[in-house]
Amino acid sequence: MASALDLEEQEQLDQLKHFWKRWGNLISWVLIALLGAYAAWNGWQYWQNRQASQAVVLFDTVEQAAQRRDLALLERAVADIQDKFGSTTAAHHATLLAGKVLADNNETDKAEKALTWVTQKADDAGLVALARLRLASLALQAKAYDKARQWLSAEVAPAFQPLVADRLGDIDLQQGQLDKARQQYQKAWNGLDDRAEYRQIVAVKLAALGVDAKAAGASK
Repeated sequence: MASALDLEEQEQLDQLKHFWKRWGNLISWVLIALLGAYAAWNGWQYWQNRQASQAVVLFDTVEQAAQRRDLALLERAVADIQDKFGSTTAAHHATLLAGKVLADNNETDKAEKALTWVTQKADDAGLVALARLRLASLALQAKAYDKARQWLSAEVAPAFQPLVADRLGDIDLQQGQLDKARQQYQKAWNGLDDRAEYRQIVAVKLAALGVDAKAAGASK
């Protein structure tokens, strides 16, 4: 009985050896590839998390510089976060914030450069829309009306369409196209949420053009 078991085990062992001799290398390489892919995935996850953590630290620096209006520190921190972590959301938010602060401090060229970077690098459609709106405002201030319209020509999410209409109304108004301005402001007012504070600003613009926003909106 023992001999029979030994013989059976020996046959199984021989079959296993034969199988491994034939397929062992392939199995080993597949296993190595799988383990390598798993290790690479873990490494990528670790790198992503580390990148995000380090980017947040720099974002905090940008935010603090913005609050203190320390433009020198702001520019250094933004350049750093763009250079090292340009693909992160933190970098996109930091640059958008920097663009606003620079514009508020009359650093128009630097603000335009920062906001343009956001439109080119950010994956978030909302951030891109905000950057485009701010770029349109800068162009409007410079009376570069065609350039302002160009920044507003891209498709945006429904939530941003009223703001685009409002900005287009501003351009029409400055160009003396009052009927078009009324239409754009009314479109903006109709599209904004009832609770949106900015809706009241649009209503004031319409009133200045002789339009009762509520009455005009109700008639549509």
